[in-house]
Amino acid sequence: MVVAVVSFVDVTKVYPPAVRALDQVTVAIDGGEIHAFVGENGAGKSTLMKVLNGEIRPDAGRVEVFGSEVSYRSARDAMAAGIGMVHQEILLVDQLTVWENVVLGNEPTTRFGLVDRARGRREVATTIATAGLSLDVDAIVGTLTVGARQKVEIAKLLFRDVRILILDEPTAVLTPQEIPELFDELRRLRDDGRTICFISHHLDEVIELADRITVLRDGAHIATVAASSTSVAELARLMVERDVLLTTQRTPLERGAPVLRVRGLEAGITGSSARLGPIDLTVHQREVLGVAGVEGNGQHDFVEALVGVVACQAMELGVDEVDLRPLSILGRRRHLAFVPSDRRTQGGALAAPIVDNVAMTHHRLTAGFSAMRGWLFDRSRATDLAAQLRHDFDITSTSVEATLGSLSGGNQQKVVLGREMSMDRPLVVLDQPTRGVDVGSIEEIHRRILGLRADGKAVLVVSADLDELLRLGDRIVVMFRGRLVLDIDAADATLELLGRAMLEGVDGRTAPRAPSTASTGVSP
Repeated sequence: MVVAVVSFVDVTKVYPPAVRALDQVTVAIDGGEIHAFVGENGAGKSTLMKVLNGEIRPDAGRVEVFGSEVSYRSARDAMAAGIGMVHQEILLVDQLTVWENVVLGNEPTTRFGLVDRARGRREVATTIATAGLSLDVDAIVGTLTVGARQKVEIAKLLFRDVRILILDEPTAVLTPQEIPELFDELRRLRDDGRTICFISHHLDEVIELADRITVLRDGAHIATVAASSTSVAELARLMVERDVLLTTQRTPLERGAPVLRVRGLEAGITGSSARLGPIDLTVHQREVLGVAGVEGNGQHDFVEALVGVVACQAMELGVDEVDLRPLSILGRRRHLAFVPSDRRTQGGALAAPIVDNVAMTHHRLTAGFSAMRGWLFDRSRATDLAAQLRHDFDITSTSVEATLGSLSGGNQQKVVLGREMSMDRPLVVLDQPTRGVDVGSIEEIHRRILGLRADGKAVLVVSADLDELLRLGDRIVVMFRGRLVLDIDAADATLELLGRAMLEGVDGRTAPRAPSTASTGVSP
């Protein structure tokens, strides 16, 4: 008989002034199952899992673990009880090895109280081998791919004998080749008797991996269904109460004149080498250029070099007929809109109201945002724009005066997207525009990106989601170790071709196949 290892009973969490993040949620998680949680941004998925992990205290209801009511005061308490969470933001020490990161804070010691390094390494190696995780215990973490780093986080939990693992968007930054390997490892953990809670916006992955799926909406439990008896369309309908268009209708357009011209761009120059470049590319009017690559291969440096956040040198860097090289960040923003990958530290100010976040850059560069000949900020104009974007982008908040930090991650992203997309710029640079955004919102964001394209804009989209690039892009380029290794029409691209370029740094249309260990971090 299957026994529930976790039971949420009427769990409620309310944030001031009256936001019901969780509304009497009752759901059971069985032992030895992979249980997925899906829902729109702000539906309560992460909040519910943080209640289980001891990071959030519920206002009402109860949580039962292994048949007993619990009330953890911290994640440390939950860990001691056999519960651990792998968050989206991976926090490891890059300078340490895999095994040193795994034992950190829980190091085995000798009888003299010293760290027993040999025993620590041996025990981590056993943990990794038992779980079937493909990791080199002696690899320096800073040299690993994101997928391998994620496995280190899982190994940390297994080393502490966690029986209930919570994974928040674990596939968000993985290549297509890395995802099946992760899923196989999670299935082995389930078959070993561990219970896995899996949060994801990728509904096809949820159906492939999970045994059961719980749908949350507006903080309430809507349904729990067997993965084998549902579909992507049905899950999307349960999430948003309407049918969702699961494919993007991209009308062929004749591209126009060049907008972004980049020639010989380099950044991070040390001696005779550069961390990024040289990069040569052009983006045209009515064109979406997708940029793919394993995280850390230069995509982030490239967009920051365009915007002026990092120093670079280039033989040519211009938008339309304007040379960007001598311009400040603010000067460049007159010619481009920019959504950074980190909405929390670069995209906005968490402590500031939504209206202030919407007004950023507009208040300096958009006509009508200042009064008294530019001496005073016209807050009423900013409030009107914020209210309009709140409606257009379906931003869930109590008001435009609510702080950005009070919103879910997906709603924070929609605030930043709305601000940038409302600017009339010839070039729009979007770095991970739909990361952490639900399926209904992705549909709307894609529609707006294609609307920019139809309006004659040049759009550059950096994304870890290759399906997204194939749906949106007219062309796709792949970056590997700071260089462009593939430039291909989206109509000719495949997931296998793009994934191989990301992992091996080759143009698979012409290069012979070679074995690669890049996705696992295993030493050759």
